[in-house]
Amino acid sequence: MGYQHRYQDGSSAGLPTGKVICVGRNYADHAAELNNPIPTEPMLFIKPSTCVVDMAEPFKVPQDHGEVHFETEMAILIGKQLTHASEAEAAAAIVGVGLGLDLTLRELQGRLKEKGHPWEKSKAFDGSCPLSAFVTADQITDLQDVEIRLFVNDELRQQGNSALMLNRVLPLISHTSEFFTLEPGDVILTGTPAGVGPVKAGDQLQVELADLIAISTEAI
Repeated sequence: MGYQHRYQDGSSAGLPTGKVICVGRNYADHAAELNNPIPTEPMLFIKPSTCVVDMAEPFKVPQDHGEVHFETEMAILIGKQLTHASEAEAAAAIVGVGLGLDLTLRELQGRLKEKGHPWEKSKAFDGSCPLSAFVTADQITDLQDVEIRLFVNDELRQQGNSALMLNRVLPLISHTSEFFTLEPGDVILTGTPAGVGPVKAGDQLQVELADLIAISTEAI
């Protein structure tokens, strides 16, 4: 059986696996570490549903396209259709909050960007979006005060707080719905803090969302 959205207690979210909408450069420190300018509006790109795998299971790292980088992000699970939604409608549509890894073929991305080509191949390849189980929205007191952490081989590599987002969650969902209709089962990855870096087969990862979610996984 393929990936299915579920909650921390093991129950099914009862939603199809939809598209994943990602937000680039939503933390200033991450933009700076890659020498990228800070965008003046949300920078959006899409991973198809075929990218999604279960973070609790070992995930495959491509071996023949250069370095694969981890990017740890807070993930928002959408439970209602949204088109040109208000922030209030966006809030009502959130049915889960979890974690995602936006795996990136960094060297390939760089080559494609240098040529002015689209870089979906570096971001949207099969298995490039491990997702955790979700907690329900009511377990999050404030979407703009959520800590995310990533340990690789017991070393803290990423630590950030959603308070540092350049684009806050609810305005971000509203803005996204102006361009892409959001459907039940879609996920929004809200950007990554500084500290991204390569992951290779054999690495052990611990991914944490505040004190609510802690996932141990392995790159293979």
